[in-house]
Amino acid sequence: MIIFVPLKQKQIMEDNNSAKNESISGEAKSLNFIEQIIEEDISKGKNESRVHTRFPPEPNGYLHIGHAKSICLNFGLAKKYGGKCNLRFDDTNPTKEDVEYVDSIKEDVKWLGFNWDGEYYASDYFETLYGYAMKLIAKGKAYVCDMTQEEIGANRGTITKPGVESPFRNRSIEENTGLFRRMRNGEFADGAKVLRAKIDMASTNMLMRDPILYRILHAEHHRTGNDWCIYPMYDFAHGQCDSIERITHSICTLEFEVHRPLYEWFIRELEIYAPQQIEFARLNVNYTVMSKRKLLQLVQEKLVSGWDDPRMPTICGLRRRGYTPEALQNFAEVIGVAKRDNVIDVSLLEYCLREDLNKKARRVMAVVNPVKLVLTNYPEDKTEEMDAVNNPENPEAGMRKVPFTRELFIEQEDFMEVPAHKYFRLYPGNEVRLKYAYIIRCEKVIKDEAGRIKEIHCTYDANTRSGMPDSNRKVKATIHWVSAAHAVEAEARLYDKLFLKENPEEVAEGEDFKSNLNPDSLRVKPCFAEPSVKNLKKGDKVQFERVGYFCVDADSTENRIIFNRTVGLKGSWQPAK
Repeated sequence: MIIFVPLKQKQIMEDNNSAKNESISGEAKSLNFIEQIIEEDISKGKNESRVHTRFPPEPNGYLHIGHAKSICLNFGLAKKYGGKCNLRFDDTNPTKEDVEYVDSIKEDVKWLGFNWDGEYYASDYFETLYGYAMKLIAKGKAYVCDMTQEEIGANRGTITKPGVESPFRNRSIEENTGLFRRMRNGEFADGAKVLRAKIDMASTNMLMRDPILYRILHAEHHRTGNDWCIYPMYDFAHGQCDSIERITHSICTLEFEVHRPLYEWFIRELEIYAPQQIEFARLNVNYTVMSKRKLLQLVQEKLVSGWDDPRMPTICGLRRRGYTPEALQNFAEVIGVAKRDNVIDVSLLEYCLREDLNKKARRVMAVVNPVKLVLTNYPEDKTEEMDAVNNPENPEAGMRKVPFTRELFIEQEDFMEVPAHKYFRLYPGNEVRLKYAYIIRCEKVIKDEAGRIKEIHCTYDANTRSGMPDSNRKVKATIHWVSAAHAVEAEARLYDKLFLKENPEEVAEGEDFKSNLNPDSLRVKPCFAEPSVKNLKKGDKVQFERVGYFCVDADSTENRIIFNRTVGLKGSWQPAK
């Protein structure tokens, strides 16, 4: 059962018992339960005190943020204990897998900052796995069954009712051996036969009721071509692949806990090296879905622009939106390793991102909802260059020059003709400071025939620029601006949550998760930015001062820059004091 909770720092520390280092709040963390197991194994000399993990994705889609947690965990544990971590592709279903997904997975792992010690594929072991299946047949522990998938399912029974044995369960070893060879040789059609383990049709664990080991699939494999027409099931391939690679700690998400008895049964019956399977709670984040099938549905139905749409929880989507690998690593560290499922508040993810971007992102001034401001007492032909700080968190980032002229663009929300209570920004008769420049006073508002604001006329105080006599004069608000004469017109893509509900699966009868899609998850607006943005490259990250963090999108061209809003400047989550 998944519990939806707004996760706070205290809950993170108590529920997840995260790894030993400094947390966001600066508190020391204790070992998580997986690290406790590993350290006990090392102290006892188990597996020669080795630590060898693996990250085993199926190449049937793009990785998402849940996989990012698993990547950070498996590679992080190997690094912490001086061990190794393999990248292994579970490519046992040729009808759903593709080289495109293999390449994207490798790119994502590298982008997150990790390098694997070995690159392997389940298909590397097809011959060995076939031999293992033959060994089980020879021991009388596996048999060829002619029942259909539907018949097998119907005869499996229920939790309270034992299953019905297959009429083919007592075939002789010789007959099963011959039939399985013929299955491999391609003599039977898809679905005509399967190989099943002979375990216990009355087991309280439904997965132990004679599970399927191999099925017939006449389909071309992305690596082995048409060499094989029988393919092992995940439960049969996974543990044996771990064993072949001599994995010490096979770390899986919690839904595989019920699979562990079967994992151990195969290892025991085959009498091969035994890795230790350990389960942890998978990552769930509110306002999103993690199902590959549902993410694929969004892509195929063109409800998003692709796997790398910045609204998607895929690693490539997060990367395109402007997320950093360091932010995702820190997020994985902070949420830690839990033994029970819960849902993490997306605001914590955004907090980790802001913390990283605040230190790295160069500042620029840009206006997303522009309105023109005219300084009526400023010379028409004059241009000044104002000194602006590139990043106040990093003095080494230096300064830049920003042109200042008589006509400027400011944000519409920085002006209010009839000010609300405690509104301190620009309104008729009020003064504000233009960042890095002068104090100005609003004198008049010019409107068009439709009554819309066309221009805001102000006067400036020449003695209030830095270094001038009245530079320290105080006003209650500072706003940003862009010189109209020097502004670079760009496109701002303002992204919001893809779903309206914290739990997108919460739907009315007859509807599905797509009914909760947010129609305003993307708004596209023209914006004006200072001229320094001309030097930015695709993927560069900046902070639009007072607006938010933005990333230069891959769709940008020489003639038009496109900015993706990565995250706003403020969020709801804050660390414990």
